[in-house]
Amino acid sequence: MSGITIRFGRVDERGLLEDLQRRASLMWDAYRPYLLANPDVIDLPLAQLRDGQVRVAQMNGRVAGFAALLPRHGCHELDGLFVEPALWGRGFGRALIADALAIACAEGARAIETVANPRAEGFYRKLGFVVTGRAETQFGPANRMKLPVFSAQT
Repeated sequence: MSGITIRFGRVDERGLLEDLQRRASLMWDAYRPYLLANPDVIDLPLAQLRDGQVRVAQMNGRVAGFAALLPRHGCHELDGLFVEPALWGRGFGRALIADALAIACAEGARAIETVANPRAEGFYRKLGFVVTGRAETQFGPANRMKLPVFSAQT
């Protein structure tokens, strides 16, 4: 999708980004009761914004999604990727992954790793992520996935 721009997130938009994350997360029936009972689990750490680890996708000046990419010992961890539900399937997630891949490559990372929401695994697989193991999350078990930087097909 053309017209998507990606920039660094700002500290002053933390609440806006957490609200976006909440809307996207509440789309999944299985998670809704837990999220409604524990609204504090949606938290975008200020340090991630201050340290330039949050990238925001927008179109026509409106925020459409964001991703947090954290450097980790030779790999980068995709700590979160959220897109406005009304915009799912329009290329914002793919653009954020391409951006994360470019950053990881420029910073010498060998791969991007993430613990994938089971409902988003198909998205990650389409972009070349492969399952490398399992992880326990507050929502239950999930697959750990990896995208090698050198062979990504975004």
